[in-house]
Amino acid sequence: MTRRGQDGQAAVEVVALLPLLATIALGILQGLAAGVAGELAEHAAHSGAVALAQGRDGAIAARAAVPGWSRAGIDVEVRGSRVRVRLVPPSLVPGLGERLASTATADAGSGT
Repeated sequence: MTRRGQDGQAAVEVVALLPLLATIALGILQGLAAGVAGELAEHAAHSGAVALAQGRDGAIAARAAVPGWSRAGIDVEVRGSRVRVRLVPPSLVPGLGERLASTATADAGSGT
């Protein structure tokens, strides 16, 4: 095989690997999005608990604690002094975000 033929074969191999590389990159990005969602859920739950301890609305504070792009996937539940936040990360694959959702809980304390 000539040098020119080897160059052509290498180009074909690189093109054949592009879908695999794109899939791996998307998987890494999805994992990062899930990690960020976990951190944001923790922060939102803590912010909601602090607001409750200060006599303010914990659900409003929890929603305000996350950036705008993540507000569509947030679910806040306040029961007594406890704030529970569930956050679904953005996903290109339908249903995958729901499977990677993060839940965090924070307690404002008994107040005594």
